[in-house]
This record gives sequence, structure tokens and C-alpha cells, in this order.
Amino acid sequence: MTMSPPLGAGTSRLSTGRRWTLLVTVGTGLLLITLDNSILYTALPTLTRELDASWSESLWIINAYPLVMTGLLLGSGTLGDRFGHRRMFVSGLVVFGLASFLAATAPTPEVLIAARGLLAVGAAAMMPATLALIRVAFVNERERNIAISVWGSLSVVGGALGPIVGGVLLEHFAWGSIFLINVPVVLLAVIVGLAVAPEDDPHPATRWDFVSSVQALVTLVGLVVLIKEVARADRSGTVVLGAAAVTVVGWWVFVRRQRRLPFPLLDLSIFRNAAFSSGVLAAAIAMFAMGGLQLATTQRFQLVAGFTPLEAGLLVAAIALGSLPSSLLAGAFLHVVGLRVLIGGGLAVGAVGVAGTLYGVQHGTEWLLLAGLLVTGLGLGAAMSVASTAIIGNVPARRAGMGSSVEEVSYEFGSLAAVALLGSLLTTVYTATVRLPDGAPVEAGRSMSDALTAPGTGPEVLAAAAQAFGNSYFVVMVICAAVLALGAIVTTVLLRAYGPGSASSAYGSGH
Repeated sequence: MTMSPPLGAGTSRLSTGRRWTLLVTVGTGLLLITLDNSILYTALPTLTRELDASWSESLWIINAYPLVMTGLLLGSGTLGDRFGHRRMFVSGLVVFGLASFLAATAPTPEVLIAARGLLAVGAAAMMPATLALIRVAFVNERERNIAISVWGSLSVVGGALGPIVGGVLLEHFAWGSIFLINVPVVLLAVIVGLAVAPEDDPHPATRWDFVSSVQALVTLVGLVVLIKEVARADRSGTVVLGAAAVTVVGWWVFVRRQRRLPFPLLDLSIFRNAAFSSGVLAAAIAMFAMGGLQLATTQRFQLVAGFTPLEAGLLVAAIALGSLPSSLLAGAFLHVVGLRVLIGGGLAVGAVGVAGTLYGVQHGTEWLLLAGLLVTGLGLGAAMSVASTAIIGNVPARRAGMGSSVEEVSYEFGSLAAVALLGSLLTTVYTATVRLPDGAPVEAGRSMSDALTAPGTGPEVLAAAAQAFGNSYFVVMVICAAVLALGAIVTTVLLRAYGPGSASSAYGSGH
């Protein structure tokens, strides 16, 4: 990796064309990662049917990916600092491509869950490297802000386009195509990445602690199990207590170890920076709301309104349409507007958009539904792209991998929590509120998808099931709006010193 120029330098030693080609290449890798996070939202009913998966297995098919990725991200970022971000990016691409082929040919839900876990290993290796390579290639702060906003917009757009891509592929091909499409893109990204990425400049003094990575993964698994179990109607007190104990003890042991290590996997002192902490919080909250909105809305319109996967994907694509311009403009004008307005204001606008979407669905007002989705994207696009800048701009270049890892963990944990909590609530509220007529099949009381496929289901049963699922949708959307509103208040307070015209980064060029 070429050394960064001295303090005050305005350009990288990489040529302009090479820098921006690198941005496109790492952006392609990021697009694959975020697409695979949301592409299953429209494909879930098809996968459940084709693989004869239970609703719990279906949620684990989605959850295995962000869960494993989140647990490995901190370690992989530090590995990038130690061995080189170029090497980590290319290696991650190769694993991602192989896992995509395995997922496309999976014969059972269990094999698909395992393949999704392997996909996460590849994603965890390359994801911090995408942002770290931008950090070391773009040393001019203004140029770097624009590059990160482009990177952030791809993250938002990838998550929003996932349901569309899934819908298009399922219209014309078998379900395995939603994974197989990754393979040619991976091959191209590997070739271009090797050509344009700066040579690795490893820092052998940086230490990767395997024990810390295991502790982080165990803590996250415990937290996800806890969330899922609490959200269940037939929750087990033993499982709740056990998962809570694993989470608390795992986190305590992890933090204690980090404070003793000379090269911690996570330097907890970086959270003292208000801009960094606000960026982490905003990224997690925005992804939580977006993930819950996409999951609930695509399921609602497929299962209740009879939309095809493509139609449901096109509906939620309004989020991408709203987010793309705001995420790009936010990066371009960050130096003028400031972090406080774009992050706090963006989350507030997102909350208004979710409320408008819910109102449009409840009253059958299509234009208000679409307007709500557009406004949601408008707010979250600005908040998320600037959140990335706040995170990566407030760690030194030598710890770019760790900073990138924290940024990615915040995004992935938001998605993970959305599926674990809100996905479980869709079923919990349904089973608690469904009122089936006499003689209805028992399966219809378990979930909306079971009601549609149960033998002997009639119009009265479907009407009762649709009403119950509507209750689930209402609860999920209210939670999404409330979390966004709370996040807007908290980040606005934390960023009170980052108003219009203030600097967004504590580290300038060359640091």
C-alpha cells in the first residue's frame, strides 16, 4: 500500500482515475453484501414453500448472514490493519463467490443456513476493507467525504434494491438464481480489484486476538436468541434467562479483555468522540428501521394483497429512489450543513416517512403510501451516508480497519435486530390476535403463510388471517417510527457542537 502523503497534502499518490475506479470496485463488493442482506425479503415466501421450511427456519435463513458477519467484523477489520486491506478484500470476494454457489444449490433449509453463514465469512472479510481502502486512498477531506457518501449511497441503494432484484429473478428463474447471480460479479470485481487497489502496507505490530472475536460472536448470538425468544408468544423462561446470562457475561468478559490488551480488537476510547458515537448510533437505528420496514411491507403486500415478489420489490424501491439523491447531496454539502442537521434531521424525516407509510396502508391511500416510502428514503439516505463519514473520519488512518469494522457492525446489527425482533413480532402479534372461525384448520393460527397453504382454508379464514397480520404490520411500523424519532433526539443532543460549518472529522489528510 502506498504511504499517505504528509499532513496538508491534498491528493493521494494514486492517480485520479485509479482512485475513482477503486471506489467503483469496492462499491460493487459492498453492493453485493447489502443486496444479500435484503434480497431474501421478497424471496422468503418462495424459499419457505420450495424448501418446506418452518417460519423459524426461514428467519434463521435470513439471520445467519448478519449474525455471523457481525460477530466476525471486528476481527476482520483488525486483520486488514495487520495483513493489508487489499488482501482481505480479494480473499473475501473469493469466499463470497464460493458460498454463493453453495447457497444456490442447497437442497435443505439447514444447508442453506450453513451456506448463508459462509457467505457472511466472505462478507466480513471484505466489508471493512471496502471503507478502509477509501480511507487510505482519498486523503483530501472534501474528496473523501464525497467518496464516502457515494459508498454510503450504494449501501442504502443495495439494501433497497435487494427486494427488486429478488423479485425479478424469481419471475424468470428458480430461487437459486438469487445467489448464483453473485458469481460473475465476484469474478469481475476480483480482476479489477487486483489491478487498481493500492499495494498492501501491512502493520505486523497490530495484533489480531482470536479470543476476542469468539467472545464478540458468542455475545451477539446470545443477544439475538434473547431478542427472538422475548418476542415469541410461547417464550421459555429458561431460554430467556440463559440467553440473557450469556449476553451479559460475554459482553463483560469482552470489555474486560479489551482494556487489558495492548492492541484491542475494539478500542473503547474512540466512543468518547461524540461524532463517532452518533454515527454508530445513527447507522444502527437507520438500518433497523429500514430492515423492519422492508421486511414487514414486502411480506404484507405478498401475503395479504397478493402481490408477486417483483411487485412487492418495486413497491419498496421507492425507498431507494428517495435515498439516492439525499445521500449524495449530504456528502457534497456536509462541510456547509454539518453533522447535527443531516444525522438528527435525517432520522426525524425518516420517522415522518414511516408514519406516512403506515397511514397510507391503513387507509388504502396509495399515493400517501408511496410518498411515505420516498420520504423515509430521503431522510435515511442523508443520515446513513453522513454517519459513515462521522465514523471513519474520526479514527486515525492506521486504525482504519477497526473504524470500518465498527461502522459495519453498526449497520449489520441494525439489520440483525430488525429481523430478530420485528420478524418474530410479525408472528407473535399474529398468533395473539387472530380470531379464526369454527372449523378453521389449526395451521392457520400459526402464521399468515400457513393460513394461505393450509388445506381447507376458506374466505372467512383468510379474512381473519389478513386482519391479524394487519395488526402485526401496525405494531412493527409503530416501533420503527418510534425508534427513529428517539434516535433523532439523542443524536441531535450528542451533536450539539457539530452544527452548520463545523468540521466533521477529527483527522485530516495524512492522519
